[in-house]
Amino acid sequence: MRSIQTTIVFPLSSVKPLDGQQRYRERCLAEARKALRRGVQWRRECPACALTLEAFGDVEGLDYVRCPGCGSLFLAPMAAASDWALALKEVTRYRQSKDAFHAGITQSRYENVLAPKLDWIQSTLRLQQVSQPRLLEVATPPSDVEELLEESGLFSEVVAIDEMDLVAAPATPEHPAGFFDGVLMLESLDRVSDPAALLRALSSRLVAGGLLFVTALVSSGFDVAVLGLRNLYLYPPDRANCFSRRGLELLLTRAGFTLLEVSTPGVLDVEIVQAHLRQIPSLILSGFERQLLAATAETQAAFQAFLQQHGMSSFARVVARKRP
Repeated sequence: MRSIQTTIVFPLSSVKPLDGQQRYRERCLAEARKALRRGVQWRRECPACALTLEAFGDVEGLDYVRCPGCGSLFLAPMAAASDWALALKEVTRYRQSKDAFHAGITQSRYENVLAPKLDWIQSTLRLQQVSQPRLLEVATPPSDVEELLEESGLFSEVVAIDEMDLVAAPATPEHPAGFFDGVLMLESLDRVSDPAALLRALSSRLVAGGLLFVTALVSSGFDVAVLGLRNLYLYPPDRANCFSRRGLELLLTRAGFTLLEVSTPGVLDVEIVQAHLRQIPSLILSGFERQLLAATAETQAAFQAFLQQHGMSSFARVVARKRP
């Protein structure tokens, strides 16, 4: 199994500035509360390792639970699938509107987030000797990357499907079961109401030996581990699930996939904690953490490289192959 590091460096302000994030976060929390007011199902078992979940804390009054085995975090109350799907559609629509901060950083997000993901997919296809695959992209529409995928010339066909519709969507004569050679999920497992059911549904669409590309925020990463539920990037519905790296590996292997790559090539862990400390001066940090934040840029860069190398950054990407 491969683990890949990156030398790409970009500032937090170019992809998800903490100051600009607040309005979007508030909108997300409002939509999550609206969905939960229509009815709640309490989540009690970890979808990765089936252990009973334990109370952990809350994000703006919304309870999160933690798996005592793998350390994954989950929003405890969950709305019905149709209500959760509506919440995801609403926050996606808002994120892509001119009112959200994302509109001002479109180019920098393309250069620092989307283009590197396409490079990652291309290099993996080359390594696995896969040419012109049929790709299924799983996302809440409209997709951020569908046009980029289509224009890349890497795929014979790109089909996008709503992540919350996939479980219920039947196969079609055009796209029967076992039709696709690859599936792309950019942080879908972070936000869907039933991650295990989503994996079962997409597995049925994949050919035997088909490739699965996944990105996710992971609770075992440095900034999430340090900040916990004080992390302002952790909120529903976008982060209703925050698997640890171990939890993500368990979830995928138990769904019938063999792991080919598990990497944590994040570059923002230290900067995210720094940004939180500027915004919340009373933030409780250990002596080591404060020493790290006061260190030279070279020391911080070396520490971030260490996190990447040892799978301890909070941004994870995975390539897996469907077992026969």
